[in-house]
Amino acid sequence: MTRWAVVLAGGVGSRFWPISTPERPKQLLPLATTKPMLADTLARLAPIVPPERTLVLTNAGLVDAIAELAPALPRENLIAEPKPAGTAAALAWGAQLVAQRGAREDVMISVHADWAIGDADAFRNALLMAAATAETQHALVTVGVVPVRPDPGFGYIQPGEPAGSHVRRVARFVEKPDRARAEAMMREGYLWNSGIFVWRAGDFLDEIAALTPEIAPHLVAHPNDLARFFGAIEKPIAVDVGVMERSARVLVLSGDFGWDDVGTWAALRRVRSCDEHGNALSGTVHALDSSNNVVHADGNAVVLYGVHDLVVVSREGLTLVTTTERALDLKKLIDTLPPRLRGST
Repeated sequence: MTRWAVVLAGGVGSRFWPISTPERPKQLLPLATTKPMLADTLARLAPIVPPERTLVLTNAGLVDAIAELAPALPRENLIAEPKPAGTAAALAWGAQLVAQRGAREDVMISVHADWAIGDADAFRNALLMAAATAETQHALVTVGVVPVRPDPGFGYIQPGEPAGSHVRRVARFVEKPDRARAEAMMREGYLWNSGIFVWRAGDFLDEIAALTPEIAPHLVAHPNDLARFFGAIEKPIAVDVGVMERSARVLVLSGDFGWDDVGTWAALRRVRSCDEHGNALSGTVHALDSSNNVVHADGNAVVLYGVHDLVVVSREGLTLVTTTERALDLKKLIDTLPPRLRGST
């Protein structure tokens, strides 16, 4: 088997304002560990996929920064998307490149650049098992994560009938539910929809051609022209909607490796080491009689006294203070800021 990795590293990450900006979004920030999240992602993949077969799809403005962060990757493996067109288009282009540079039979492993993974070995083992399944069954395989809490911020997968050892057919995908429904689905054995996808490049391209008219004609018309392909797509479409929910070839493999989609400042309490009072602290921070706070001090010292469940983000010239609950939706705040405070977000 020849394996390729496609890493989705676009987006701005506005929920990590004021640290995350278009020039330095969250995938380039050391949020989960002391290294940028993209660097962690590439390091996790390196033992099973070499740099020359690792593609990174990102925003045009980030190519230089990623090239500096990951010098082992060939420059031609950094793919600059001309505009946001959704994960279905990004992965279709990635599969096309894999088929062109390698073969349609090559296996493509797709991950996102901004995840935290607790057990890298178990993560790689799940990817290898998914790759073997994709190769032998010519299936589109997703790795569903065993949930550890009823999180309404994630999508869910209902496993169906067995389709081989350790793998099941997907009965259905469920978009983000409310908390009560999430609790019920967790009891019923649903899995988190992690966004990990593994397939042979040709199998995925065949499903695009058969099931995704929003993309397929443009891929045929512009197989070697990135700008025209992305430019022809009228509306972004997610791969879950455009392919996975429409395909009868989707299988799910259960994974348990400490996966977390680090989507908000509040999520850092789950992925960072916390002190004895549940505070997730980064930088120069002194906390007294304070608990369950998230503090990111970039260049400034922060002192907490008698406060709980806060998010404090400090950088030169600007400090954000909110609650862990309100940190879930910073876009509403950003939209109201005057330009001098909004800066380059």
